[in-house]
Amino acid sequence: METIYKYALVILLLVVLFNLGQALYFMMTDKEGSKRTVWALTRRIGLSVLLILMVVFGIWMGWLHPHGVGQ
Repeated sequence: METIYKYALVILLLVVLFNLGQALYFMMTDKEGSKRTVWALTRRIGLSVLLILMVVFGIWMGWLHPHGVGQ
């Protein structure tokens, strides 16, 4: 279960990065008044919040272990 969960986190991170790149592309190519950039950034924010919640849940369940930098 832990390995599948980690793969899901990596895939979600890649989707977030894809949405960020998509928003950059839309911003550079679309004409004024297009909402595609806004929607791509909105999806990225939602997916980033989901990613953070999944990391917190993984730590809480014991599937992810923080390495304790600075301790």
